[in-house]
Amino acid sequence: MSDNNLEHEAVLQLANVSKSFGPVNVIKDVSLSVRRGQVQALLGENGAGKSTLIKMIAGVHAPDSGKILIDGTEVTIASTNDSEAHGIATIHQELNLVPTLSVAENIMLGRTPKRFGLVNYKHLNAQAQAALNLIGLDVPLKQKVGELGIAKQQLIEIAKALSMNARILILDEPTAALTGKEVDALFAILDELKAKGVAMVFISHHLDELARIADTISILRDGEFVAEVPASTDEDTLVQHMVGRAIEDQYPRGVVPETGAPLLEVNSLSSSGSFNDVSFTVHAGEVVGLAGLVGAGRTEVVRAIAGADKYDSGQVLVSGKKLKAGDIQGAIRAGVGHIPEDRKGQALVLDGTVNENLGYATLAATAKAGLADRSGQKHRAQEVAEKLRIRMANIDQPIRNLSGGNQQKAVFGRWVLAQSNVLLLDEPTRGVDVGAKVEIYNIINEITANGGAVLMVSSDLPEVLGMSDRILVMSGGQLAGELPKNTTQDEIMALAVSNLSSAASAETVAAGGHEAAFATIEEESK
Repeated sequence: MSDNNLEHEAVLQLANVSKSFGPVNVIKDVSLSVRRGQVQALLGENGAGKSTLIKMIAGVHAPDSGKILIDGTEVTIASTNDSEAHGIATIHQELNLVPTLSVAENIMLGRTPKRFGLVNYKHLNAQAQAALNLIGLDVPLKQKVGELGIAKQQLIEIAKALSMNARILILDEPTAALTGKEVDALFAILDELKAKGVAMVFISHHLDELARIADTISILRDGEFVAEVPASTDEDTLVQHMVGRAIEDQYPRGVVPETGAPLLEVNSLSSSGSFNDVSFTVHAGEVVGLAGLVGAGRTEVVRAIAGADKYDSGQVLVSGKKLKAGDIQGAIRAGVGHIPEDRKGQALVLDGTVNENLGYATLAATAKAGLADRSGQKHRAQEVAEKLRIRMANIDQPIRNLSGGNQQKAVFGRWVLAQSNVLLLDEPTRGVDVGAKVEIYNIINEITANGGAVLMVSSDLPEVLGMSDRILVMSGGQLAGELPKNTTQDEIMALAVSNLSSAASAETVAAGGHEAAFATIEEESK
């Protein structure tokens, strides 16, 4: 064997593994090799079986058949402790952190150093700080993790994994909540780990990331292995492998439609510390994009319109009728549906069934003599689930067991069931694969074709440009301007930094484009 082959020999192998949950075959006879010093990307639609596959490696699920081999020797991984003992560290899509514990305690969770039976905080903090230094994250060791944003929590999870000196690292959607600058920093770390011989499995829905970080790409579809291709494979070919067909139009919005009467009117809306004097209108039949940097006030405005948060002054009108501030039920009755950015934390009851989650917005409206219409609700939920092509075992399946894309379609389904005609979307396709994205875009198109109005917050600028009929841009809590559909990313970013104090930020946009601007603003906001 050559030195090069020794360098990249298989450290971890899955040989013909299969896994079923009840009657559903989730993984069917899949083989995969993960090599020393390389990143093996794992690609597939939501529900293709990626997470189940890595949970076998992590000791969460045992395969029903097939073998797992480490360094060519068959092993049994019956628990997460077994996995860690074999030098495997897994960063799951659902973060495994304790919000009430400190940053240092979370990094060293389960491996707390002790002296004379007591926690040795000096060693605890030293080891945690060393892990943070590996990823260049500057946060107080004593700060509670629950007080940090999702992006920093994700980085802490990565630091926790790296602190274990893992020789096999599994990363499930590690970049989903990271900015461009944070992704670059993470990839620099992964490059260093590759140079040290660490073998990695990397799952991402961002196809453009794979050529940068992966060596090879294994593709799953419907629980089966489809192909292993070089990381340089073009995106159209990857998508065709993933979904079994070509997706000719990634953003199927088409031409700007004829619009109708104003459905949503926001007049001089202000909330101290969040946003100030925001006014705009969304008409029947149109999708209005709401763009801006993180912290610009986009989410806060959407939550205020939905009644989730109160505001200090201004008014919100739906179909000409004023909504009461901070009244969620009133907004729902008026026809407003809200899809928040954190579907698992704010939109879904994970222990509830698909049926229950679809019906939460209509329980009161469909009740008979004060009692929930359970049979009618189930029938209506089944119809909507079939219409939106939600992939599930049945309508009574716990929604936590659905893939991310199908969970998101269920949140949409709740408002389709409620016949909402004003839909507020906050990062509607975050963590959703390309096939499910197109299905969600088609749902949006159907809503507007039926006379509804959509306000869409998104940090994905191609999505904003591809699916918006016109674009509003917020900066520093204010509405900085409006742009037509045929604008550019740099024009959006120029408005996004227009109300910020740093002249350097605007210069960065002009010189380096929107990605550089994101990096500059993120650095200034620390």
